[in-house]
Amino acid sequence: MRVKHLDLKEDLMSLIRKNGGFVNAHAHLDRAFTLNKENLIYVNRTLQEKWGLCNELKRRSTVMDIYDRMAKGIELMISQNVQAIGTFIDVDKIVKDKSIKAAQKIRDKYGKDINIKYINQIHYGVLNNKAREWFDIASEFVDIIGGLPERDKGKEKEHIDILLGTAKSFGKMAHVHIDQFNSPSQRDTEILVRKVIEHKMEGRVAGIHVISLAAQPAAYRKKIYNLMKKAEFMVISAPIAWIDSKRTEELSPTHSSITPVDELVPYGIPVALGTDNIYDIYKPFASGNMWEDLHLMIEACRYYNIEDMANVATKNGLKVLGL
Repeated sequence: MRVKHLDLKEDLMSLIRKNGGFVNAHAHLDRAFTLNKENLIYVNRTLQEKWGLCNELKRRSTVMDIYDRMAKGIELMISQNVQAIGTFIDVDKIVKDKSIKAAQKIRDKYGKDINIKYINQIHYGVLNNKAREWFDIASEFVDIIGGLPERDKGKEKEHIDILLGTAKSFGKMAHVHIDQFNSPSQRDTEILVRKVIEHKMEGRVAGIHVISLAAQPAAYRKKIYNLMKKAEFMVISAPIAWIDSKRTEELSPTHSSITPVDELVPYGIPVALGTDNIYDIYKPFASGNMWEDLHLMIEACRYYNIEDMANVATKNGLKVLGL
């Protein structure tokens, strides 16, 4: 006699299909599939070092090189029944407007098959004059304004002011990489959320990763969750991208190096799912498989409510992309 078991994965996937398919709320398709024998030596460098190590790739890439990488990524998403994707694209003094041109070609070809939202990556901050020039050019093209306060270290508040001011002036949302380093010394989510309220951008801003929040004491986390609710703040988690957070000697509450989804979701804070990097020096083994990221989130956070997880993989992604 065969024993019939409860297949939670199939139940969850059925809900995802019912909701129209996965939503990949965070990716970097313009540099996907760029891992090779030459740059493999860089995979263990720090994130900050990798920001600079991508420069040669950006210099050498043609518009069609970038288009081909993005097309491969988009086709991978379509093959998984992904209904919408938010992907950052590099626009800066090194790559210039090549990614913009490639991104437009991608939308022209695939726009009827998948909803694509573009966000600008800010590798050089926004306070330097040249960096600001390319930020302004990108801001006109993209659908969502991107941010990376870490690149203007020590002047994060000024960086965020420019991001949110620009987003508000264009009537666009903002997606901001924040608290990425799983460290109790990082409290940038609080800065961002307070700025959202100050700029009256409630319900228009999502924080990407928000991992260091999990490294804080419970009382502080609760305070920030209440602040997030006030700001109608949203969060995007890319579990595989940061599960490799390196061991340190910093003391913090016991936690995984993943967005604290198990606390955010019950608190009523929308959390969406993203793949982040795919087969590059940042994530050499990351395949862009939506189920793998969702499965890791579920098990790492021990959060087994399949209806909530279906919303994370679908409806919440649509929300953070403004859909």
